[in-house]
Amino acid sequence: MTKLCVTRHGETDWNIAQILQGWIDVPMNDTGRRQALELAETLATFGFSRVCTSPLRRSAETAEIIAQVWGLPAPDAYEGLKERHFGLIQGMPKSELSLTHPGLHEEIQRRNPGCHFDEGESLDHFADRVLAALDDIASEHSTDRILVITHGWVMDVITRHIQGLARDTVLNLKRKNGESVWLEVTPHATLCECEAPQRVS
Repeated sequence: MTKLCVTRHGETDWNIAQILQGWIDVPMNDTGRRQALELAETLATFGFSRVCTSPLRRSAETAEIIAQVWGLPAPDAYEGLKERHFGLIQGMPKSELSLTHPGLHEEIQRRNPGCHFDEGESLDHFADRVLAALDDIASEHSTDRILVITHGWVMDVITRHIQGLARDTVLNLKRKNGESVWLEVTPHATLCECEAPQRVS
């Protein structure tokens, strides 16, 4: 059984400005880099053997900082862990979106996964690739403890899945930068939430 600690990347300036990032490759800011170092310290004694990440810079840099602190190999990047593609509105401040597309803005504020994004990614395609990436990580690192750095909407997909909720369920939560959820993956690639395991002395 593989244990995964799935964690949201460190803060970016666009997080603060409430600009939709999606696949735009926004770097972390100094606060995000401090958050990565704090994560490395907090999770240091759980015995992780690898760090895996979305290839987007804000996630990859978080993973690289942690792996370097722990003396682990460079993180493995998985395309399936990328944030949802928000189509034509990527790079748009939510304040602007509220004026140009007020209905869509309201649904994004609710984090409604059923939103339609022109030239963007459908809910099913997004969810399928996220879950497939976790399956790939578990199959490649059987019985290990793996830290997985990814994005907010990705973590929403995972949360709905492990709670047995429909893919289009609106969750009353938003994962913070650096927030984690622990998962167990069985040999049949079944995901379930679990408590943090014992630390390794």
